[in-house]
Amino acid sequence: MKKIIFTFFVVFQFVSCKTESKIQLNFLDEYVIADSLKYKNTIIGGLSGVDYANGYFYFVVDDSRDPRFVKSKIKFDKDTISSIDFVDVVSLNDSTETFYKNNFLDLESIFVDEETQEVNFVSEGSIVKGESPSVFTTDTLGKLVHNYNIPNYFIPNDIAKLKHNGAFEGSSKSSNNKGFWVAMESPLLTDGDEPTFNKTSSPIRITYFDKTSKKATKQFAYQLEHITKPAKAKINLNGLTAILEYKDNHFFIIERTYQSGYGAHGNIIRIFEATVENETTNTLDVDSLEETEFVPLKKRLLFNFADVENKLTDGIIDNIEGITFGPTLANGNKSLLVISDDNFQVYGKQLNQFLLLEIVEK
Repeated sequence: MKKIIFTFFVVFQFVSCKTESKIQLNFLDEYVIADSLKYKNTIIGGLSGVDYANGYFYFVVDDSRDPRFVKSKIKFDKDTISSIDFVDVVSLNDSTETFYKNNFLDLESIFVDEETQEVNFVSEGSIVKGESPSVFTTDTLGKLVHNYNIPNYFIPNDIAKLKHNGAFEGSSKSSNNKGFWVAMESPLLTDGDEPTFNKTSSPIRITYFDKTSKKATKQFAYQLEHITKPAKAKINLNGLTAILEYKDNHFFIIERTYQSGYGAHGNIIRIFEATVENETTNTLDVDSLEETEFVPLKKRLLFNFADVENKLTDGIIDNIEGITFGPTLANGNKSLLVISDDNFQVYGKQLNQFLLLEIVEK
């Protein structure tokens, strides 16, 4: 395990109602769990989403053979992570429901409702198998409570609209706790192009679901960045991997560029701030963004992990796929925890990497 402390300041300014506001992210610490760690007859790995609720951290495991989540306690010592202790693992299994049998559960995100104690999941399905992405809720034992209706353009059919492994990826509880957001990783094929080395229109959809009606009620488009590092091999992609609403209509969004040929150094991980403004278009009823004029979320770069790679284990920023609030720090500021999905080491050596940041608002 390796722990470091490093501070990196990025300041972003915007003017609202003639009041200047600043937000700042400080990098605090790295903590790495040994690969292939066993807990309750399962492997700790494939951690694709995280949420912090009721004093516990919940991690969703990206393993379609055994969809599950892991509950843990993380101990902090001032501005560092001192230990991560796993306290439970829950498989999604309900013999009385057909939902689990009829849906391909490739889980990518998790969030916990602190009022009801229900656990919510986002699955990207399997587009090549014609299996739809889904959003659903279980109790703490993994038994289905209900699932949400999704717009038709998210359902694969004879006319392919979704990229395989590019469907539902991130989620976030809304700041008012009346609903939640679900974000795509890649554009719908009817919305725009995959990010390339040239600047293209590559919008992904971020959809708000109302908890009461169990339906999507609004949606905004977010433009992905183009790829900036030279190609070394065939795989060159960029997409959204995580989202967190940190205050009303303001989001932290993680974009991950992955390129093969660079070994363990093939990732570019950046955190952007995205904002809904008065002119931002509600795209919920738009079937094709490619054929429609729209105003996307306003975005601005907040943090690029390339600036701190020399402070991380072996200079690696790994496959970051989860973001959540952590506990309040000793100085009263909020913290962020971001985590990596090590893909169970299937594609070579990767890290179970936990990164701690501080949020400073002025």
